[in-house]
Amino acid sequence: MDIKPIRTEEDYETALEEIERLFDSEPGTPEGDKLEVLTILVNAYEEEHYSIPLPEPIEAIEYHMERLGLSRRDLEPYIGAPSRISEILNRKRPLTMNMIRRLHAGLGIPIEILAQQYELDVVNEPSGFEIFPRKSSSKSYPANPNILITTQFLEQYKLHAPSDKTKSDFKSKSDAVVVTWRGSEGLIN
Repeated sequence: MDIKPIRTEEDYETALEEIERLFDSEPGTPEGDKLEVLTILVNAYEEEHYSIPLPEPIEAIEYHMERLGLSRRDLEPYIGAPSRISEILNRKRPLTMNMIRRLHAGLGIPIEILAQQYELDVVNEPSGFEIFPRKSSSKSYPANPNILITTQFLEQYKLHAPSDKTKSDFKSKSDAVVVTWRGSEGLIN
């Protein structure tokens, strides 16, 4: 076989057969040199046509936890409180840059893996759930301690106000919103 670039699947298969035939060749011999060049060509072809995608950040963290025998509690120095670890591992909250840096330094997970975008399990707007910006009137609403909604929550979980309201109606993250949930109303700060 003459050595030539690998451009097709047929060229690739032929090169693999030749590598198998030359596999036991001694380094420094003409056969050993041919094996080395073919291996480089096959690696380049595989990198281009059969590249393996990077794992998702959460999968990488879970893999390293298993590999190192770590529990969720062992992630506290890298991610924070147990509730924050739960939010991250359950895909409710994204990793922050500080978390990424600490996980990279502490567990050796490559930054290019941790810094990737990944799907979050976000809460969709439930039926019967309406969100309104706080009115400037002095009218007070009974508080409902079971619901905590801020504009930061709206942004994070991609919830939307009624169609006549826009993001500009929520002036800051600390703006309160009135929430109607199955008939009970509450002012949430």
